[in-house]
Amino acid sequence: MSKKNLTRREFLRIAGTTGAALAAAQTGILMAQDATPTPAPTATPLPLPVGAEGTLTVIHKTEYFEVVQTMFREGVVSFAEEQGIGLDISTANPELFGDFTAKMLAAVQAGNPPDLGYHVLSIPQMYALDIVEDVSDVVEELISRYGLVVPRIAEFNAKIDGKWWAVPFMSVTGAWFARRDVFDAHGIDVNTLDTWDARREAALEVSDPDNNLWGWGLTVNRSGDAHGLILSVIQGFGGSFTDETGLRVNFNTPETLAGVEWLAETYMSDRFRPMLPPGVESWTDTSNNEAYLAGTIALTINQPSVYAKAKADGNPVFENTAVLHNPLTIDGRLLEAGSGWLTIFKGARNLDAAKSLIYHLLDPSVYVPMAQNGGGLFLPAYENLWTDDVLGTDPNFQVFRDILLNEDIFYGRSHPAPPNALIDAIDGAAVTSQMMANITTGAMTPAQAVEDAHNRIVQIFEEGGVPQS
Repeated sequence: MSKKNLTRREFLRIAGTTGAALAAAQTGILMAQDATPTPAPTATPLPLPVGAEGTLTVIHKTEYFEVVQTMFREGVVSFAEEQGIGLDISTANPELFGDFTAKMLAAVQAGNPPDLGYHVLSIPQMYALDIVEDVSDVVEELISRYGLVVPRIAEFNAKIDGKWWAVPFMSVTGAWFARRDVFDAHGIDVNTLDTWDARREAALEVSDPDNNLWGWGLTVNRSGDAHGLILSVIQGFGGSFTDETGLRVNFNTPETLAGVEWLAETYMSDRFRPMLPPGVESWTDTSNNEAYLAGTIALTINQPSVYAKAKADGNPVFENTAVLHNPLTIDGRLLEAGSGWLTIFKGARNLDAAKSLIYHLLDPSVYVPMAQNGGGLFLPAYENLWTDDVLGTDPNFQVFRDILLNEDIFYGRSHPAPPNALIDAIDGAAVTSQMMANITTGAMTPAQAVEDAHNRIVQIFEEGGVPQS
């Protein structure tokens, strides 16, 4: 697929120059008349630090493994000591449902933003809000040192109007994790389960509720995991949020409805009930991890956190875990990957020091040990940083590398359109999980719920200055 280069004016039109859609998504006001209210954004636990000249101010996300977080902090501290600059470093919980972006906007507008942030948030949103600096010089230098950025989708997320607005720092990919021993006991080779139907049928076959084993460890309750599952199924059936331009909402289609009906059957029919763990309808992002590690589910989708935790703890499920690609779709296999970013905030008081810190953190002597200890959750974002030392850490890292270095462009949640801030706002408003809640509670039929979700997405776009009529 060819790249679509957007001018700043075109991009801001897509993103919504008023910011109304982003604000609405973050405050949860975009609700259908009969829908359950979306909870308010998660509050940042502590006040964010105030940027000051002469003191390098760094905010970083918490890592699943404390050892990687410690290595990151040690890298920042050693840099500050070597440079003789003051340092204020703290953690935040920047996630899609939170208030981190809004707080960064307020800090930029007040003229005292932190210098550098490490997070996994939407760069199109940050760009649309004009809260990040152009870091093209840094990224181009890193590419000259360490090779092309991976996954390729990173460029479409962070390079807008020919400029980079975030530095790709790490990469991660979701995958399916299966208890090979459980499936082998039933004569099922998990590597042959290439379709959604095949995986669902296999999960049902291996389920044994009397012995606390359920095959299908996936939820549609409001969470990042659920949003990923719901959209993956919809895309697997050929549905999408928009058309290829990213400007026209295209959710209410027969393809989307087919995917949603498949999900409704999975979670509501008597036939598949035996494979669903008790309480799955209220699971959060950590629930499937806990269940898999406890040995009570046989199949789940996750980032490698569940795999990495099993390895770190010496959990016996680790040796019996198979890492699988996504199921085949009607258009072929879709492989999704994401990035972690380093952003320099607009008006940062210590711009040059922040850029130098980025080079320091990506130096192989600092970076490779983080990738080795990240358990698959902190993977190289540049092709040549996939060294033999990294690949030799774990044989399953090759599967992750194959996904991340895949040359076919898959835009993730925005596919078939390039990423934009309004599409990112859809998950912030929990549109798809609310859609499924409307179905599983009996409030709406699948067709009604899809139409309702379509209308909510239309409202997000129209609030953002992209009319649909």
